[in-house]
Amino acid sequence: MASVYDRHVDLNQFMEGVKKRNPGQTEFIQAVQEVAQDIFDFIEDKEEYHHAQILRRIVEPDRVVSFRVCWEDDNHNIRVQRGWRVQCNNAIGPYKGGIRFHPSVTESVLKFLAFEQTFKNSLTGLPMGGGKGGANFNPKGKSDAEVMRFCQSFMTELYRHIGPDTDVPAGDIGVGGREIGYMFGQYKRIVNRWEGVLTGKGLEYGGSAMRPEATGYGAVYFLRNMLQHRGMDIEGHTAVVSGSGNVATHAAEKITQLGGKVLTLSDSGGFIHDPDGLDQEKIDWVKHLKNVKRGRISEYCDHFTNASYHGDGARPWKVSADLALPCATQNELDEEDAKALVENGVKAVSEGANMPTTLEGVHVFQDANVMYAPGKAANAGGVAVSGLEMSQNSERISWNHGRLGDMLTELMEGIHGKCVEFGDQGNGHVDYVKGANIAGFKKVADAMLAFGVV
Repeated sequence: MASVYDRHVDLNQFMEGVKKRNPGQTEFIQAVQEVAQDIFDFIEDKEEYHHAQILRRIVEPDRVVSFRVCWEDDNHNIRVQRGWRVQCNNAIGPYKGGIRFHPSVTESVLKFLAFEQTFKNSLTGLPMGGGKGGANFNPKGKSDAEVMRFCQSFMTELYRHIGPDTDVPAGDIGVGGREIGYMFGQYKRIVNRWEGVLTGKGLEYGGSAMRPEATGYGAVYFLRNMLQHRGMDIEGHTAVVSGSGNVATHAAEKITQLGGKVLTLSDSGGFIHDPDGLDQEKIDWVKHLKNVKRGRISEYCDHFTNASYHGDGARPWKVSADLALPCATQNELDEEDAKALVENGVKAVSEGANMPTTLEGVHVFQDANVMYAPGKAANAGGVAVSGLEMSQNSERISWNHGRLGDMLTELMEGIHGKCVEFGDQGNGHVDYVKGANIAGFKKVADAMLAFGVV
């Protein structure tokens, strides 16, 4: 009866069921819609997926763990936050995905991120399932001691749900090397074992070379693959980049190394526009500003006076450029922004962040035949090198920067190839969203079929 039932459910009915089961979770519903609209066509004539209700099962996380995080601030006030870990799917390997500390974190945001992570990890070809976690804690403005106490309290609950063969978290927005160090130290203290339970660790205690650069570099490698598929290259092109954290600065760095000119960076307050372009000296200055001083991007204009700052939360998408890399956060590029980019002649968009473009914005790019790479494909370089960090930890070895760089390049070429295989429209245009969705889905779905109904 299951397959007969499924045959009579169209995409709209399927999505109505998702909305009913996940009321108010707009980010998660958006992510499911974006995947399901491609998967429905792909599985139409594949009875085995219908009979096993694979799509229905994939959109239901294996589990969502929610917990209280109590900590004490420097003024001895007791503070209470909420933490989560969403373990979406482990059909092809241990759950794998970052931890995010930000006031915007909700169960809906983490479910969407874990869902996307499932397909992203599948695309890498490495044995990793999909998960995501975080807390509505804001590390900005907190002392190191406060961040340490919060991280230790967070891990005191989280440790029982993770492990090197169960669930391997990493960093994300608000969780960098400092936070990973505090959490790993607490995990080690509790379980009395050194094991690769977190990635993004410092090189001194089991981290991997190339991990800080991997997401930003990978997004640029994917961008280069897209352009080369059309007989173009990055050299000589201008780019607008959003964000000013790890992903954005390394994306800007790699574009510059490949002969492009980066015009913008941003944070939640606004963006800077430097018509001279950001060279390595300027990028290094931003890295120091953000990683050491923990300052605001507006300070850039005090140091580099030819640049202008646009505040009040302004975004850089109306600056004319050939290439666009949204590297900040979800839904930062909407329909109006996409239209502005298209009107200004943008050739390609590569997402360094997770789902930074709204569905309406994606449709604008697709209708204009702009090369558009969704985050699950374009920013998979970060989790790919995290997977390689897991391998190094398991073998008690360390690979050098050069070898990891070559592996990252090959991995991104492989992901691009899979997207072309399933997204080629036969007219010289590749639907990278469709290609990424189908390629990511197929591997997970086939593994689930092999396991039976579990």
